[in-house]
Amino acid sequence: MKERPTSFDIAALAGVSQPTVSRALSGSPAVSEATRKRIEAIARQLNYTVDKNASSLRKRQSKTLALLFFEDPTADDSLINPFFLSMLGSLTRTCALRGYDLLTSFQQMSANWHVDYEDSHKADGIILLGYGDYELYRARLEALVAQGTHFVRWGSVQAGQPGVTIGCDNFGGGLMAGEHLIADGRRHIAFLGEASSHYPEFNDRYLGLAAALRDAGLTPDPALRVDALSTEQSGYEAADMLLAASERFDAIFAASDLIAIGAMRALEEAGRSVPGDVAIIGFDDIPAASLTHPPLTTVAQDYRAAGEMLVDTLLQQIRGDPVESVSLPARLIVRRSSGVVSA
Repeated sequence: MKERPTSFDIAALAGVSQPTVSRALSGSPAVSEATRKRIEAIARQLNYTVDKNASSLRKRQSKTLALLFFEDPTADDSLINPFFLSMLGSLTRTCALRGYDLLTSFQQMSANWHVDYEDSHKADGIILLGYGDYELYRARLEALVAQGTHFVRWGSVQAGQPGVTIGCDNFGGGLMAGEHLIADGRRHIAFLGEASSHYPEFNDRYLGLAAALRDAGLTPDPALRVDALSTEQSGYEAADMLLAASERFDAIFAASDLIAIGAMRALEEAGRSVPGDVAIIGFDDIPAASLTHPPLTTVAQDYRAAGEMLVDTLLQQIRGDPVESVSLPARLIVRRSSGVVSA
């Protein structure tokens, strides 16, 4: 073909309508997998590329998604939770595959995100990563819903939440962690992390641990629950408080890897061996988890699937397709810090 190929050329060769070609190349679930693959193969043969500018003008879309990070306190001043950094590659790759650009920034809490991104046509929708205190953050989510903003967030999936949430099965992850520690003979398991409605992900993880203890005929001990935010320093301080209280404990389930890493440092300074004296499990499987001494057993969240689902769910919203919140399964990654390593 001498002229630049069009979507009508692909439609003719594929034996489908032009709108079907457009939907297939934009990743719409309304097109079957077999049809989508056939259309994509023809598009590659013709060296066809979507004219994003023309398509955007027709639809009044920017073909850009905004990714807004919550500013978390970090040791390296990046202000981004390491787990979200792991997810960034999946988000960027999925956007590129769907023909979208990704605009990244921090959540300016004093700003109106709907006005700043959708009304200005800077972005067609918003992905939110991180939120701090959920009780304070909820009002902002309710405002986005009231404004008709296309948005999706990563967090704890709960009934009655404003907007659409993609998250991890935090309760299931806590249950797996508790069962693993109990199987190793641990009976006095401490929990480090603020388990409350302010931090619902941490709360679900604690409830999973408590369920594992009860299933084993054990009673969760309130004295072994110490609040901590998701930083190494907070984990260090929480473990230090636990040690100072002279409560008996032989294991720690930390609500995040950062908390666990800080707790390991406090235990080492106190002369407690890991996992000999105290087994420890974290949550997230950030890159640093495999580099601790000993390597940290952790509950992994699937950041690749998370990134894909966040992007695809938001694009479905933008197209007007029905969407719902989804909880992704967690997976236990067993390393030496918990005392039980599979052969």
